[in-house]
Amino acid sequence: MKKILTTLLLLLVSVQIFAQGEGSAVADTLAGSDKIYVVVTCVTLILLGLLIFLFSVERRIKKLEKKS
Repeated sequence: MKKILTTLLLLLVSVQIFAQGEGSAVADTLAGSDKIYVVVTCVTLILLGLLIFLFSVERRIKKLEKKS
């Protein structure tokens, strides 16, 4: 549980660091046409899928290590 909380905390800190950069022309264009929400949703879903996959692999590895 401690590892999960640490991972989430670091993820939130890194998102805040990237959010402080200057805007780009691509971001302004996407925000102007409301397509930025689609992009953010897709990126969020991909990252959540990767995190779920990594945690499931970690649980399987722990289970195998306990058996041997």
